Amino acid sequence: MEKTKILFVTQDITPFMKDSPMGLISRHLPQIIQEKGREIRTFMPRFGSINERRNQLHEVIRLSGMNLIIDDTDHSLIIKVASIQQARMQIYFIDNEDYFHRKYVYRDKNNVFFDDNDERAIFFARGVLETVKKLGWSPDIVHCHGWMSALTPLYVKKVYYENPLFSASKVIMSIYDDDFTEPLNKNLQLKLKHEGIALKDLKHFKKPDFINLMKSSIDMSNGIIIASPEINPILAEYIIQSGKPTLPFQDGDNYINVYNEFYEKILHG
Repeated sequence: MEKTKILFVTQDITPFMKDSPMGLISRHLPQIIQEKGREIRTFMPRFGSINERRNQLHEVIRLSGMNLIIDDTDHSLIIKVASIQQARMQIYFIDNEDYFHRKYVYRDKNNVFFDDNDERAIFFARGVLETVKKLGWSPDIVHCHGWMSALTPLYVKKVYYENPLFSASKVIMSIYDDDFTEPLNKNLQLKLKHEGIALKDLKHFKKPDFINLMKSSIDMSNGIIIASPEINPILAEYIIQSGKPTLPFQDGDNYINVYNEFYEKILHG
């Protein structure tokens, strides 16, 4: 019997970033899911704060070299990989000089939100899916963590759905308390429309901000996981209204078993 394949797309994994609830979930969940007999691939951005030497990142030449066009500009896609030896787990990193070779993660040294965070999220989502295509690997579930992964459901359902690798993929979005208050670039809707996505699927991006980014991810997902004890109340209400299968916040160490059961529900529900 073929193993279930789960693709983890996350903006934060311990130990590559400072410890956080998202980083710890993204570190331990794939490991245990793999130990339960599922096949996994795990991706995150190669933020400039990640020390390549200490974490032993190296480029995967056979997966690198593609150019992604965003807003009529070419950006080279570089794929790097590192191993977490004790977990027998590889982490793939999406890298690009324009978007990720900066000292700070989401804001500059003056705490100003990067104006191109929208394009960084586009590049991350597309970079992951293009790399999975190159690997020839067909995920049964795409599990997204954090706002920088939140365009991934849109791409899976509206751009890559005709590709046999993704045509049957189910998407789960984990919602965290990773809110930001600044608006995303006002041209995000236009940039996504250029990607071949219909305007009716971009209704939330008339006002591109955290709330509407996450609403879009909820619309395009098959299931939702509440991953923080408290999330934005507007989103909490929107999830209820969506009627999507939803896993409430799980406290304690048993969450991985509950997540695993939720995967089964989404796969076979």
